[in-house]
Amino acid sequence: MGSIRWAFRCGSWTPARADWLLAARCVQPEEKDRIGKFVFAKDAKSAMAGRLLLRRFVCERMNIPWAHIRLKRSPRGKPYLAAPLQTWSFNISHQGDYAVLAAEKGVQVGVDIMKTVMPGSNTVPEFFRVMTRQFTPYEWRVIKSADSEQHQLAMFYRHWALKESFLKAIGTGLGFNLQRLEFHLSSEALTQARVLCQTRMHLDEEAEESWLFQESLLDADHHVAVALGHSTVSINPPSSLPPPTAFTLLTFPDLIASASPLTEEDPAYWESFQTKAEAPVRQR
Repeated sequence: MGSIRWAFRCGSWTPARADWLLAARCVQPEEKDRIGKFVFAKDAKSAMAGRLLLRRFVCERMNIPWAHIRLKRSPRGKPYLAAPLQTWSFNISHQGDYAVLAAEKGVQVGVDIMKTVMPGSNTVPEFFRVMTRQFTPYEWRVIKSADSEQHQLAMFYRHWALKESFLKAIGTGLGFNLQRLEFHLSSEALTQARVLCQTRMHLDEEAEESWLFQESLLDADHHVAVALGHSTVSINPPSSLPPPTAFTLLTFPDLIASASPLTEEDPAYWESFQTKAEAPVRQR
């Protein structure tokens, strides 16, 4: 199987002591330490789920024993295997209530998830004014043509997820002018029932035929975009890939089904986690 789409709902995950300590034992020590430094529990849970998703994928699909998996990060934070197998490309994202993983054989892949939320301290028009430079005039016309502020925000985050998925696929972050990218959306409505792949990207005002974008909803508020690009091993160009598959929602037992502990149990790690507030208080 050459296409993986997994999701884990971090927002409703309330780990028991045994689960959190087991999760901490099943990731690399430096990742455990990094996760422990998050101020809020929501961020710690999302990061932990992301690492477990990655390790489960590498173990089960690349057939590397859990204890032998060595993950590193690029200077821009993109995870990669220390000893990669070139047939697979993978990427993770976590935002809102979910962590997601997308993986593909033979092509570049990037994934981004965005939750539609009202601005914390700005009105929607003021929020859009601050974000003006992130989208082209054409994209702003599409965003603002929606019939309510909630639908305009949903369209905003849909465009944002598309742009981020492309940047993550090519490994570029800060410094890329997002107005170089312009997305022309599918005319079909985005629903939870199916994955759309008709959206097209223009780069520097030229249509990019070598990139394919798959869009879906995990629920009414969470947009997911998967960018599939140039072949990494001269097989399976995006245009020849099989029909897209929806994201499979995993449970915590699913995440650790193939896991083996890498370190000893650290009771202080649970005590530290318990002191964290779930999330910052949003102000309006």
